[in-house]
Order: sequence, then structure tokens, then C-alpha cells
Amino acid sequence: MERFCDLHTHSNYSDGSCTPEELITCAREAGLAAVALTDHNTVLGLPRFLAAARNSGVEAVPGAEFSTDYEGTELHILGLFIRSEHYDVLTAMMEEAHRRKEESNRQLVEALAQAGYRLDYESLKASSPSGLINRAHIAGELTRLGYTADRQEAFSKLLSPKCGFYRPPERIGAFEMIRVLKSMGAVTVLAHPFLSLKEESDLREFLVQAREAGLDAMEVRYSKFDEDQTRLAEQLAAQYGLLSSGGSDFHGENKPDICMGRGRGDLKVPVSFLDELKRRAAMA
Repeated sequence: MERFCDLHTHSNYSDGSCTPEELITCAREAGLAAVALTDHNTVLGLPRFLAAARNSGVEAVPGAEFSTDYEGTELHILGLFIRSEHYDVLTAMMEEAHRRKEESNRQLVEALAQAGYRLDYESLKASSPSGLINRAHIAGELTRLGYTADRQEAFSKLLSPKCGFYRPPERIGAFEMIRVLKSMGAVTVLAHPFLSLKEESDLREFLVQAREAGLDAMEVRYSKFDEDQTRLAEQLAAQYGLLSSGGSDFHGENKPDICMGRGRGDLKVPVSFLDELKRRAAMA
């Protein structure tokens, strides 16, 4: 019987609602062979995640999702099979990124307050085990306080850069991040390609350069992809010599329409994807 995995999930160390331990429980209950923890710009939850997986019957893949810049567009690069000896280096490397993000967050909350949307930023930070906050946390708080009907409305009406309240922080370059992760022996994956690079021509241009920088794989199975996008992603991965990856982008209660391993109901990421990615990691 074919088995499946989920190579893109988040815990409460970034903007998910589940603890690292609960992710392993969810994966086991979903019948998954493996699950990756890929919190935003942090590896702090990985030791708990890996410890929880021991003797669980679920293979734990240590990873992270890094916010990067490509010609003014925010792109997310996953690092999979991150080795424990590099946790401290990545944490130190991300400190400056976190400082810039913190400044952006505070400017956003101040701008919202001036418009009548008052949030307690310190309480919001205290709710995160890592102390790391992003716009998803702010969207959740806006919704909890009744300013918006849901997170989607919060982003569309208040938190998008074009709304005037949010100024994106400066981010590390996508190709630089790929090279850093490759130097550490991690497998690099372009996450949800069509969410940022919506035009096929733009994605193709990026993939040419990213492949030269060392990009290993691209997500071809993703919760928000329709059949045409999945088909195109598979074709592009093959054309540019990239391995296939996939995941739900599970956030627990913070994205209740997305289930681990199944996405919005029909997502299937075969273990064969994981096997190929593991072989690539073994070659590093």
C-alpha cells in the first residue's frame, strides 16, 4: 500500500497552533509515514520535534522555511534535513532578520493603532514560545478582537503592503539563502512557487538562476494548487532538473481549512518524493 508524507508544516514556534509534539501525534493519526517541521525563520522547535518522533512510527524531517527576497518579491525557501550541528549557526544568522522583522511589526502595530485598530503587541509576543511574531499572528489578533471577520479579511483589508500600514522588512537574498543551506548539507526546496511568482515566465527565470545557486527541489504538490498548477509544477521541476516535494502548509487551528497530509482534502505527497530528497541529502 502506498504511503504518504507531509513535508511542509508549522508549529507554535512560528505561526502554527500545535506544539512540535502535537505535530507528530497529528501525523501518526493521519497515517503518515513522515512529516517535516518547517517553521518560519527558526529551528528552535526542532529538538522537541525530533525527540517526540522517537519510537512514534513517524519519521521526523528537521527543516525550516526562510523568507527571502528575489527582485523585490518575497519568496520562501525550505531547508530540509537540517543538521543539529548547524542549529546555532542558523539561529545566529536569523537574529538580524528577526530584528528587522520586529521593527517592521512594531511599525505596523503603531500604524494600525493610529487608525483605531489597537493591539497589545507585548502580549501577542508572549503568546509565542519563540517570541517570534509575524503578520499571521497580527491577523489572528485582529480577528479575535473583532476588527476583522477572519484572517483573510485582515490581510486583504489591513495587512497587505498595498493597504499602507505594512512595510516589509529587508530580507536575505533567495540565492544567498540557498547557498548557505547547501553549504550546511541541507536540501533546498522552493515553497509554493505560484503564490509569489504568479507568472510562468517569472518562475522560469527564477528557476534558471536558482538551479545554478544550488536549488534541489520545488513543491509540486501543495494545498492551494489546482490540477493545472500541479501539472505545470511537475513539468517545470522535470524540465529544470529539480526533485519534487510537497506539503500541506499545515498551521493547525490557525488555518482550519488545511489538514495535515491532506491539505484541503485531495493532497497526496508520496513517500517516493521523500526518498529522493533523502538520497540527495545523503550525497551532501
